Amino acid sequence: MIASAALLAPLLLVPVLGDDEVQDRLLQDAFADAAREYHVPRSVLMSVSYMQSRWDAHPGSPSVAGGYGPMHLVDGAKALPPAAAGAQGRDGAGTRPPAGAAGNPDAGPAESLPGHRVQPADLERAARLIKVPAERLRTDASANVRGGAALLAATQRKLGKPLSDNPADWWEAVKHYPGTRDIASATAYANDVFEVIRKGAHRTTAEGQEVSLAGSPGVRVARTPDKKRPKEVECPADVACDWLSAPYVEIDDDGAYGNHDLADRPRDEKIEYIVIHDTESYLPNMFKTVQDPTEASWHYSISSSDGHITQHVRTRDEAWHSGSQFVNARSIGIEHEGFLTHPGTWFTEQMYRSSARLVRYLAKKYDVPLDRQHIFGHDNVPSPTADSIPDMHDDPGPFWDWRHYFDLLGAPLKATAGPDSDMVMILPDYVSHKPRFTGCGKDGEPCPPHGSSAVRLHTQPDEKAPLIQDPGRKPDGDPSTEDVNDLGSRVSAGQTYAVAGRSGDWTAIWFQGNKAWFKNPKEHPTAVGAAGRMVTPKEGLDEVPVFGRALPEEDAYPEDVEEPTESPLPYRFRAGQRYVTQARVDSSYVPRSAFVSTPSPVVKGQEGYYEIQFGHRLGYVRASDVDIVSNKSAAAGPPPAQKGGTAGR
Repeated sequence: MIASAALLAPLLLVPVLGDDEVQDRLLQDAFADAAREYHVPRSVLMSVSYMQSRWDAHPGSPSVAGGYGPMHLVDGAKALPPAAAGAQGRDGAGTRPPAGAAGNPDAGPAESLPGHRVQPADLERAARLIKVPAERLRTDASANVRGGAALLAATQRKLGKPLSDNPADWWEAVKHYPGTRDIASATAYANDVFEVIRKGAHRTTAEGQEVSLAGSPGVRVARTPDKKRPKEVECPADVACDWLSAPYVEIDDDGAYGNHDLADRPRDEKIEYIVIHDTESYLPNMFKTVQDPTEASWHYSISSSDGHITQHVRTRDEAWHSGSQFVNARSIGIEHEGFLTHPGTWFTEQMYRSSARLVRYLAKKYDVPLDRQHIFGHDNVPSPTADSIPDMHDDPGPFWDWRHYFDLLGAPLKATAGPDSDMVMILPDYVSHKPRFTGCGKDGEPCPPHGSSAVRLHTQPDEKAPLIQDPGRKPDGDPSTEDVNDLGSRVSAGQTYAVAGRSGDWTAIWFQGNKAWFKNPKEHPTAVGAAGRMVTPKEGLDEVPVFGRALPEEDAYPEDVEEPTESPLPYRFRAGQRYVTQARVDSSYVPRSAFVSTPSPVVKGQEGYYEIQFGHRLGYVRASDVDIVSNKSAAAGPPPAQKGGTAGR
């Protein structure tokens, strides 16, 4: 028996891999080989790559900054030119307000990195270092990784540091890698890289390769970003943040003004929501917009290229960002540079992480719950009135990675109940879940396949059945479509709904007054069990109205304040239906419609409401119209295995 075991040992240690398994390890092996060749710790190389691209290659396709491959090696000729973007920023890519810009007279230039002229991870230089044609680094992931390793090693030597096997010795080289010019941004980037080193990561890339990095919790580098920043900004200490003011000015003699309202939040109105937008424009153009008193406003902008944050409106004041004055009065709006039809180009890891740091800071400061009824997209904002539904926005769209975002927030989306629960949380595997969309380029043309947070809804448990139709969005009865901007038949990761039925691999939820079916097979689930509370019409009521805002009762308004017109949404919430609630809210109305020197008083009512996940957007029902129903089948079960993964999850 001992002899037999010895003979078998080599077979156990060196398993025979099939073609798919060999292909699946190409990138993993490329990191190991390049780390050995250029004497860079593998954890440093892989973590830098994770921060640059989350290990995605997108072969041959540059990012907005002109970056290619897993190491995001930059070809300056492919970067978005400042002339195309608008105003030139100090990072050279036209994505940041210059020091001393209008509205920012006191801000001086950020302190630059010392040591040597800072350059991004240059593709041409990397090609010279590894002696291969530059074109190969654009299309070959393994060559791209070798190029990144060579650049890290060259930077380490230029800094006069040894090619050590201790990751902590590479702090300065990591800080220089992305070419960020100011200390705060570069230090925040290095902090993120070393967080990945400590916690590890696992992910299935966009190209379908499984890549893993084991955590090294003992690696510590005590570094903090530079604390010099404009006095106005409200940002966490570990992010780079600027101030570029949105003007509060009177426009004409008729009382028109812009572009936000004075308030005294949270004293006069609780901040309950944080709204995630994407710009659908280049950031320099948005900087021009936010400085125009005739335009809209928002509290923060975040750059795609490096995650740099710029604040425009104090959080105590009310920005005009959501399309609903009721939500504006209770929310903070954050714009992310990007286009929802091109997520692989714009929704960068540095932007996700800066945004998550900012949202964690704001949520803690204002006691905002980290769930999808309080941290939501512009596309989830409830329409304030019935006639405003077709005009509501649809960003950040189906490709925003809500699961990854909530991981970064430290509030991972996961099962909180067993598979037969009365409630479900939508939670597809982002990387492998690639529903068909059209209209990313020309109308009707298929979008390139891409991971998505969105799950489509049908009228019956059949993929050939019609999609659920939204009578508010399309009052003429036009059917819902697969267009990337059509929200009529979609739900999104993290949203929670009451179960209305099950049939084989299909699950039905209550959605805008109807049963809506989505495919939810056990082996590849698109939703998991959830615990919580639901509302249902009180006994004796055939149906109850659903609103897009929680207004006070008639008696609450002072004589000098005109009561707004109540406008129930054009949907049916009938007896026997249930919708998930994660908050009871107080009714209020802010009559902000004039240029004033002090904030207008808030009208507060006695009528309470429940916020509900009624469709793709949120809604409100009067507390007096509904009863609370607890989930009766909330025995928690483990979440199913998913491929998406993220650092430290």
